Amino acid sequence: MQPDSRIAFDYKPRSAQSSSANHARWFASGLMLPLVGGLIAYFIARNQPVDSLPAIQAIAPAALPALEPDIVAAPPLPQPLGDTLEFVVRRNDTLDRIFRHLKLDLNDLANIRDVPGIRAQLDRLRPGDTIELIHDEGMVYALTRRISETEILTVKRGDAGFAAEVIATPIETRTVRTHGTIESSLFVAARSAGVSAELIMRLANDIFGWKIDFALEIQPGDTFDIVYEQKYRDGEYIGDGHILAADFMNEGKLHRAVYFKSTDGQIAGYFGPDGRSMRRQFLRAPLDFTRISSNFNPSRRHPILNTIRAHKGVDYAAPTGTVIKAAGEGRVSFAGTKGGYGRVIILEHGGGISTLYGHMSRFAKGMRDGLRVGQGETIGFVGSSGAATGPHLHYEYRVNGAHKNPRTVALPDAQPIPNQYLAEFQTSAGPLLADLDRARDAAVAAVPAAQR
Repeated sequence: MQPDSRIAFDYKPRSAQSSSANHARWFASGLMLPLVGGLIAYFIARNQPVDSLPAIQAIAPAALPALEPDIVAAPPLPQPLGDTLEFVVRRNDTLDRIFRHLKLDLNDLANIRDVPGIRAQLDRLRPGDTIELIHDEGMVYALTRRISETEILTVKRGDAGFAAEVIATPIETRTVRTHGTIESSLFVAARSAGVSAELIMRLANDIFGWKIDFALEIQPGDTFDIVYEQKYRDGEYIGDGHILAADFMNEGKLHRAVYFKSTDGQIAGYFGPDGRSMRRQFLRAPLDFTRISSNFNPSRRHPILNTIRAHKGVDYAAPTGTVIKAAGEGRVSFAGTKGGYGRVIILEHGGGISTLYGHMSRFAKGMRDGLRVGQGETIGFVGSSGAATGPHLHYEYRVNGAHKNPRTVALPDAQPIPNQYLAEFQTSAGPLLADLDRARDAAVAAVPAAQR
């Protein structure tokens, strides 16, 4: 190996004497440095006056920037642990049946129903209602359901058991105006005008159904104007409210109606501008039907018997289960099975008038002989019992035992607004009728002059 290739980190230990000498030299240097620095500072101070030195500015506390406190977000409210289920109530469902179906603890159901003041709200189930449940392997932690348009009931498990709370969910109501022109059908015109099928059925059945036969008298070119309420919750549309005012131009004749409810609640319904009720003592058709499958015809050939046999009523085709309503206020004189009518109800209305409803699939709950019913009350459901080729309602209108055509018979008027309410009615109806005028004027203005 060459002399300059020795390993650089080879070393020899220093002797103890040389190490001690080094420590002494470093100690002496440390003592001298402060002495030298002090002398330098002294001479500088003698050559420069103190007044010439820059002043040190004191910073007032107010000049200091405010310290922003750390903003700590509130922790989220604790949510029950477990799986969340949403169950849509079906016909004939009960909470007991629902808990069994979902394999939830029935003891929890009993404890929930024992919470004071909520049993009736819990047990009042309607088809289509939604119940939300949070559970862990069958143990229920929370139950939530809407009990009205403006309230939600929530029941939660706590350390002391279940506790209930009703949460308010207010509804905002907005007034909307719309116009429609019939070209092919009322429902197509309603859809084009942005009106729901449910609302247009109310227009036809609850307002103008006594004046206009919507099955046969509607013509292309007929028009309607509606002023109605839309309901919103948290800014989201949830459905329609009352029709406040409406008009219907049918074959050149204008029909008008406004909704009026007296401040004391004694009067409520639809009335013409003169205060006469739009209602009659009887509904023209006691159900929401899709079509007339057979008209009143004294010399009709029976579709099953193939013989000439008078058809003494009107057949309204509708899906099985469609609600059938009492055409007028009256008393049940018969509820049972009668020959080709199948399941049938006969109502006596006084003044020699009776109505018959045949081929029902079933009766409304509680229907029995002698029961009094109001106009529009549900009495049964469409079916095809008896001598029927398909689901429909066979409806008869009799005067002193003689059959009359339900579609053309003159119906007795309902009572007009009593005199003591007329001033209140006129004050309420005036702005609504003005709204209808504006809606119709806007619709006319929107039509090109060449098409008017």
